[in-house]
Amino acid sequence: MKMKIKNMCVYTFIGLATLASTSCNDALDLEPISQITPGSYYSNADQLASYLNQYYDSYLNAPYSGTMTHWWGGWNEGKAASDNNTDIYVSGGGNTQLFANNHWEVASGKTLQDYYTGVRVYNFFINEAEAGIASGKLSGADVNNYLGEAYFFRAICYFRMMAHFGDLPILKEVLEDNNEVLVANSERAPRNEVARFILEDLDKAISLLQPRSVYNGQRLNKEAALLFKSRVALFEATFETYHKVSVRVPGDSNWPGAKMAYNSGKSFNIDGEVQFFLREAMSAAKQVGDAANLTANNHVIQPQIGTTTGWNAYFNMFSQPSLAKVGEVLVWKEYSGTLGYTHDVPYRVKIGCRSGFTRTFVESFLMQNGLPIYANGSGYHGDTTLDLVKQDRDERLQLFVWGANNVVDTDPEAPEKGKVFMADDETNCDRITSDNQEIRNITGYQIRKYYTYDFAQTPNDQRWGTDACPVFRTAEALLNYMEACYELNGSLDNTAQGYWRQLRQRAGVSTDFEATINATDLSKEGDFGVYSGTTQVDKTLYNIRRERVNELFAEGLRFADLVRWRSFDNMLTTKWIPEGANFWDEMYKHYPEGIKADGSADAVVSQKSLSKYLRPFSISMLETNELRDGYNWHEAYYLYPIGISDIRTASADRDIATSNLYQNPYWPTTAGGRAEK
Repeated sequence: MKMKIKNMCVYTFIGLATLASTSCNDALDLEPISQITPGSYYSNADQLASYLNQYYDSYLNAPYSGTMTHWWGGWNEGKAASDNNTDIYVSGGGNTQLFANNHWEVASGKTLQDYYTGVRVYNFFINEAEAGIASGKLSGADVNNYLGEAYFFRAICYFRMMAHFGDLPILKEVLEDNNEVLVANSERAPRNEVARFILEDLDKAISLLQPRSVYNGQRLNKEAALLFKSRVALFEATFETYHKVSVRVPGDSNWPGAKMAYNSGKSFNIDGEVQFFLREAMSAAKQVGDAANLTANNHVIQPQIGTTTGWNAYFNMFSQPSLAKVGEVLVWKEYSGTLGYTHDVPYRVKIGCRSGFTRTFVESFLMQNGLPIYANGSGYHGDTTLDLVKQDRDERLQLFVWGANNVVDTDPEAPEKGKVFMADDETNCDRITSDNQEIRNITGYQIRKYYTYDFAQTPNDQRWGTDACPVFRTAEALLNYMEACYELNGSLDNTAQGYWRQLRQRAGVSTDFEATINATDLSKEGDFGVYSGTTQVDKTLYNIRRERVNELFAEGLRFADLVRWRSFDNMLTTKWIPEGANFWDEMYKHYPEGIKADGSADAVVSQKSLSKYLRPFSISMLETNELRDGYNWHEAYYLYPIGISDIRTASADRDIATSNLYQNPYWPTTAGGRAEK
């Protein structure tokens, strides 16, 4: 049976837009799941598929946010903003909960609830399906595939939890509604054990799932499970590498799990664990990477009038209604204008959404000759205009970030045909200095990825987007292998080198990555990936990280990368000020005189005296603007706090002191408590 999923709400699996709040009932408080879905329902493959379809909406979800998809009814740029709250993308008025003091508090309620609700659902499904297979009631390739999907979904649930909370209780069964049973099963396994459990689930999924070709990428599949396995393994390997001795890794001095009786006698060889996870990441990534068929880039940067699609397959991979025949995309989400299931992304990417890329991001891209912009002989043209910034640069920057003279409309019948992004008319003011906060381009660097030239999707302020949303791409497998290989061996093998050349060739960049490494001056790189902790990584590793962000930006992976690399640490002692385009050298001349830039509450851009570069969160310099002087960070924020009700529920007498759930490092065990470090 082959099914298309018209209502699969797609999210990326790692990243951060805004910290998500939970709303589901806690698994401990729900009625027995068998009363919701009786076991007799699991009698054929169609029923299994129907059951799982409803959860594509809920659990293909990013662990740091629930707002990273194309929203079919929302007023936002969807997945285009999925790297928000990082060094490369900012939006709105900034996130004070993450980057100011005394906003993030320990919840009085339960913070694990929506995650374990998902675990409970898939435990029940797995148990029922496996019982049906064992009895002979269920059989066939489709049945195996859906069981594989359930294992994949459970792995997603656990990865989300591990990324948030670290150590976790591992549950494989639907628990009896009995206090003694629930307390006994609330013991937190060390995070390395949790990661191994996730990989075991993914191995089962890989053995059961059909290849991408069977469902044309509209269901979870074998290749996607392999890719996700490489992501999980790389995440854990690098987290344990760079957070070791931080108290967040099992075996660390003062690791909170050490005080729990149920961990008595355990010993940890974290170096051995890191090597294990790196090898697993390489093996899984290579199985995808060796078969990867990267979508071609013909190096055409914009279409001609009258052209809507087909002008560059690489650009169109992020802006076409069907990705069934795009082999690079392993899983994707379909929309339908006929069914009224559309999204707002193309329109918001076109007009702005109070967001933008940072100067840090734009300056990370190489010249096409492979040299950093500051290197001798790079040919960099400067940053006084958007077009000069992009000229002769990596074509991913040219294609997926708007330039002043990029054509916006190619409809030959439209009065605005041929109009460019920064035309010298009233629309220009809507980009950076508009009084309309909803559409202001707050950094000057506006995303073009996910834009479509299908003019039927964005007419007259209508939000009728039907472009597909890619979820998993094989390009990530190449990057995962490269990074894992270098982390494990301190060098790149022939496979990793070949992968790197493939990515750079498609990007229109010289494939001589050694020349890039030799020309790199880490002191001149603003990218947070230069650091793990407060120590600079070596130039080769940094350039691998550079390649990763230049290829995967706006796909929801950046925040998790910065977490696993421990790259926020410099903000513990020194604030970081997000900046955008160079406005005050040249760009301001194209705007009407009298731009409000005095640091007042109604200013529209930051003051020239602060910087010639736009400072989106320093527009108002009033004391009420907590981000006016930049972002800071807290050690505690690398892991989420556990809610007080969760901790009490895991104690037989509801006493925090006797709970099986210990609080995460630097968070107190009092409701409303704030980070201690």
